[in-house]
Amino acid sequence: MISMRHHVVSLVAVFLGLAVGIVLGSGLLADSVVSGLRDDKAELRREVQEAEDHGSRLEAQLLAADGFDSTIGPRIVRDELLDRTVLLVTTPDAAPEDVDAVVRSVGDAGGRVTARIALTDSFVDASGTDQLRTTVTNVVPAGVELQTGAVDPGSLAGDLLGAVLLVDPGTGQPRSTPEERTLALTTLRSGGFITYEDAQVEPAQSALVVTGDHSGNAERAGNRGSLIARFAGVVDGRGAGAVLAGRTGAAEGNGPIAVVRADAALAAGLSTVDNLDRESGRLTTVLALREQYDGGTGRYGTGPSATAVTVGSPAR
Repeated sequence: MISMRHHVVSLVAVFLGLAVGIVLGSGLLADSVVSGLRDDKAELRREVQEAEDHGSRLEAQLLAADGFDSTIGPRIVRDELLDRTVLLVTTPDAAPEDVDAVVRSVGDAGGRVTARIALTDSFVDASGTDQLRTTVTNVVPAGVELQTGAVDPGSLAGDLLGAVLLVDPGTGQPRSTPEERTLALTTLRSGGFITYEDAQVEPAQSALVVTGDHSGNAERAGNRGSLIARFAGVVDGRGAGAVLAGRTGAAEGNGPIAVVRADAALAAGLSTVDNLDRESGRLTTVLALREQYDGGTGRYGTGPSATAVTVGSPAR
């Protein structure tokens, strides 16, 4: 007969065997898991390296394309703006390298920038809209009547600057006297809304508004985007045409280019270019400005709602 002691010894042996099995099994499982994780990690590293290599190749291709465009660009735009004059307006976030490059492109096309006006943070800041509105309405030249649809600060300011800095497309003559133009500009500058150099201001035929990438606080940037879009749209109506050009971010969310493209009335007259940081975008900006003189408009670039990469060849 099996004694209680034998039962206890048997049970202890069973549990000991289970324990040993669990330990050995967990060790083998752990080795398998670690081995699998190591393999996964190596695979991820390989995929990351491939992605980085692919990105580097793409960047190199873009740089090569920019170099090619820079070389042939002057030939592409030659005489497109021959004897044309351009008002250049920049927003606070416009990249200086984009501004300088597009000015060179205008020159390559035979055009001339006759005025460079820089909008300040105070101009685009929502907290200063009431003061901007008051300033604008107090310096309207006697011979200028602001458009009845221009009621928000951006539109009012665009209408005033367009009136004093763009010639009448019908007559080719300024709408204001030099004294009236100086009063309007100096008042806006004294209020902290714009900056410019006195010796570089003459009325132009068309306008180019250069903006940046539309980064920063979403709500604040959204207010700025709407103001800049409406400003550019009203400036467009005062001259022979206008182009709003910036970087891809300006065509996203509440960016100024996005606002224009989403507004049928604005998009019907104002051309937009969303890749001004690339040489191809700078050339497109010049071609879009020429298209404006011919009565055309377009949404160009690689960002949202762009309808073409660049301007098509006009029918001749």
